[in-house]
Amino acid sequence: MELHDAGLRRVFVLAFCVAGIWSAYIYQGVLQETLSTKRFGPDGKRFEHLAFLNLAQNVVCLVWSYIMIKLWSSSSSGGAPWWTYWSAGITNTIGPAMGIEALKYISYPAQQVLAKSSKMIPVMLMGTLVYGIRYTLPEYICTFLVAGGVSTFALMKTSSKTISKLAHPNAPLGYGLCFLNLAFDGFTNATQDSITARYPKTSAWDIMLGMNLWGTIYNMIYMFGWPHGSGFEAVQFCRQHPEAAWDIFLYCLCGAVGQNFIFLTISRFGSLANTTITTTRKFVSIVVSSLLSGNPLSGKQWGCVLMVFSGLSYQIYLKWRKLQRLQKKRKA
Repeated sequence: MELHDAGLRRVFVLAFCVAGIWSAYIYQGVLQETLSTKRFGPDGKRFEHLAFLNLAQNVVCLVWSYIMIKLWSSSSSGGAPWWTYWSAGITNTIGPAMGIEALKYISYPAQQVLAKSSKMIPVMLMGTLVYGIRYTLPEYICTFLVAGGVSTFALMKTSSKTISKLAHPNAPLGYGLCFLNLAFDGFTNATQDSITARYPKTSAWDIMLGMNLWGTIYNMIYMFGWPHGSGFEAVQFCRQHPEAAWDIFLYCLCGAVGQNFIFLTISRFGSLANTTITTTRKFVSIVVSSLLSGNPLSGKQWGCVLMVFSGLSYQIYLKWRKLQRLQKKRKA
């Protein structure tokens, strides 16, 4: 009976994590798309300073992680020093800024397919070319499905209705920014892995605090470091259009809440469960964007999306099988 109750509690917590991650990030995606395409106020102005979203997100997540460390962290010794995140902070500032900036030039579904779903491609390329890592045939199949789906999606024509909503339609520039986002994101992940390897006692909240601290510093310098910095214009825009300011606040809050659920998922169920939840969330985000935000995809584009997520799903299955084998060896 006790085992049955424990199992039910575990299922309930997992369902709670899924609902939290999906709700926070799907709604954040809707807000991100709104801020990049909507015209605010009677003058019909667009919010052009999308990089300001990164600064606002950094500040909110910095405060959030500090509060969580004070409330839940049992020990502050043995973790990575705050200064070790300076280099990862640079790429983590530039990469997301490029991803958000790409929304001026390409649609949200296109950005999701490219920037959010194809991280495995540069990882495998770097592993093969730089470190000489050999991958299995199933892993190459996953990469082929993702790369093929992404490439075909990028080459297809976007609907005129979607293009009319973009601030400055420019597909080559938008896709280029997405791929640069991937490259910087790959360096960020590698640096974070290196930090946790050198300082094993570093908690997820420590990483969140360190990354957002440096992100706040860099973005503050970039946006407010000179008299005519774009940050001043962004603040002025928010004063004139409170609706935009409210959307930005909700966007940042969704990011902080989403990260909270991600850390809860990893701590209770492992990174594989988190990967599965976040991958399916990306697909649902594309569906929600297409249905609610008026970004229609053609049948061929939906085929590319399915191709990409088939590759990602197969990758998750391979990770699950590998985890099962490792667990059997430990039991033996």
